[in-house]
Amino acid sequence: MTRTRVPFAGAAALLAAGALALAGCGTTESPEETNAGGGDTDGATSAAPAGPVTYTDERGEHTLDAPAEDVVALEWGLTENLLALGVEPIGQADVKGYNTWNTSAPLDPDTEDVGMRGEPSLSAITALEPDLIVTTTDVPANVIDQLEEIAPVLAMRGSASEDPLGYMRKTVETLAVATGTEDRAEELLAEFDAKLEEGRRAVEEAGLAGEPFVMADGWLSGGTVSIRMYTPGSFFGAIGEELGMVNAWTEGGDPDYGLAQTDVEGLTEIGPAQFFYIANDTEGGDAFTEGLGDNPIWQQLPFVQEGTVHRLPDGIWMFGGPLSAAAYIDAIVEAISG
Repeated sequence: MTRTRVPFAGAAALLAAGALALAGCGTTESPEETNAGGGDTDGATSAAPAGPVTYTDERGEHTLDAPAEDVVALEWGLTENLLALGVEPIGQADVKGYNTWNTSAPLDPDTEDVGMRGEPSLSAITALEPDLIVTTTDVPANVIDQLEEIAPVLAMRGSASEDPLGYMRKTVETLAVATGTEDRAEELLAEFDAKLEEGRRAVEEAGLAGEPFVMADGWLSGGTVSIRMYTPGSFFGAIGEELGMVNAWTEGGDPDYGLAQTDVEGLTEIGPAQFFYIANDTEGGDAFTEGLGDNPIWQQLPFVQEGTVHRLPDGIWMFGGPLSAAAYIDAIVEAISG
């Protein structure tokens, strides 16, 4: 499948790689048909309290007169978590892009599109009269101020390299408070813990507990291969370590997303390891098998020679919540068990 390059709202904060793309292959299945976390996203919203609710985001404490029902979402990880909590956004930034890149919690394709993640349409959002707008701090502060003139805003970091899994939990819990879905959040996080334990058992059975792994993504454009490595401070890097493996790439992660940039020469620093990757295909194809397939450096890498290179399925969002995490764990288990 040919995929086009899709800008990420927080790319400037990621690695000075703002012009580079993330990618995936999507689906138009309903949330009932695809639920990687194993939970029920149909009618999962718990009974909302009648009175005010107070949530704390990156800007401080905020109080709503009642739990938000009409929510506009401007970042895909937040959208995934809202859907997992049983909250269908009334407006979404880049609906088509979301459904292409995040297959764990599909969004109704007829959801009102409110522009791009980094450049939302204020007029489109205003017309929807939302109770709440959710976004990340990757959006400039002056834009958040403009959004605040339309409706209350809940702004979280996209991730936090100092504790990516802990911050993911915090994000789910904060969204749940704002939308009155705390019961579902508790279930969702319990399902995530159970999935982690299931993955740990599979890693141990495969004889890989304590063994090195790396997680990467990459894209090929104009004959140039770009590679990103997921350090222990990244969402996927942290999950791999929670499964019992040891992340062999620990240097260079950015403060939010824990991503480091390298090239094929940089991969020579990795010894024998399980090499997991998601191929962010652009018009050039798979950066690793097609872009590097004939590269003599790539061919001599230990994990290539030992056959421990694993392409994971497209459409697993690398900056998501419990549902993307569950899909990632399932993909790793399938790769090491095959």
